[in-house]
Amino acid sequence: MWDSLDPRSIESPGRPSPGRASRTYDARERPSRDPRDAFTDGLDLPQGRDRETVLLGNEGYDLRGSEVRTLATVGAFRIVAVDDLRDASDEPAALWKGDLRNLRANGLITTVAPAERDSRTPVVTLTDRGRKLLEAHRVPDHEPAQAFHAGVLRTREIAHDTQVYRAFERSAERQAERDARILRVVLEQDLKREYQRFLQEPNRGRADADGRVKRTAEEVRTWAEEHDLHVRDGHVQFPDLRLELEMPDGRREIEDIEVTTLHYRGLQASGKASAGFTRYRSSGGRIGGRGGPSGSRRGPDPHLAEEVLR
Repeated sequence: MWDSLDPRSIESPGRPSPGRASRTYDARERPSRDPRDAFTDGLDLPQGRDRETVLLGNEGYDLRGSEVRTLATVGAFRIVAVDDLRDASDEPAALWKGDLRNLRANGLITTVAPAERDSRTPVVTLTDRGRKLLEAHRVPDHEPAQAFHAGVLRTREIAHDTQVYRAFERSAERQAERDARILRVVLEQDLKREYQRFLQEPNRGRADADGRVKRTAEEVRTWAEEHDLHVRDGHVQFPDLRLELEMPDGRREIEDIEVTTLHYRGLQASGKASAGFTRYRSSGGRIGGRGGPSGSRRGPDPHLAEEVLR
């Protein structure tokens, strides 16, 4: 089923032992909860306001909880616009900007080109060092394991990919109204990577393997059903983002999210709609799918974002 997908086996070659004393956190014990806390639940890293030294090999990094949350959030989504990393409930702007400067000065995050040509808002991604730091401090056997990513996957899709996090914000607001707890997020490329591993499994270890897919249509359909995905015209439909959720009564649910753009073609849009994905316009407005109405979202402050990473 969907909860059998383990991003640790996809993203990282190994799982280093934590560099600090291992701790186990129960997110349900927290009096209040930011949806981004889901990305730090399985990490043995600072959570308070005071900076603590975190080791990665022979190097030490002084980090506080808000910086760890930012690091994990960026890693979970691969790229995030700077404006989207802060909301009204966050620490004061000066402290927030200090967090980003510290992460960048330590070589844990880096900036990439803005999401839109006329945008003044920087976009950030983890460096390899930033991802390794998160991987090295996983709580042993914590499930489910959040995958972390570093670097830009496709430069031409930066504008689209930054909208994935904004769609997550909208969905998180609706899930909070249901008292649903976000366990982790799974990106489209993680699901597709798992699918490719399934397709190529019959070729592994064979000297005569030619790389051709030898799975039958029925095998593909069975795999898709086991992963709660739909097949249309022989093609598995993958969402941009999957939210794995726990309901108040302990039930597990998923929400699959697709970010639509003005360039969506008819057949493509039809396939995504028939798959039952929650769809959001790239401007941030939800246009259909499961769930109730979305809440309002804080508008960006381009002047603040511009000076953050100078």
